Amino acid sequence: MKNNPMIEGVSDAVGFVGGALLGFWAGRLLGLDVFAPGYGAASIGGIVLVGLGGGLGLQLARRWRNRKTPSDKE
Repeated sequence: MKNNPMIEGVSDAVGFVGGALLGFWAGRLLGLDVFAPGYGAASIGGIVLVGLGGGLGLQLARRWRNRKTPSDKE
């Protein structure tokens, strides 16, 4: 059975945005500001954390979704 495209899109979006927000707030706690003027070390570090958080959140959402759906392999 194929995944519903709506569920797939919403779960990917929630995972990505949730992970990116966690990365953003982790950066803020570490003193890394994504929105600092220019491209200093603090700004780049914040951007990296947001990107890593978004990617990890997306992967977690996909793994969660694949665990919830019945396997087609039999």
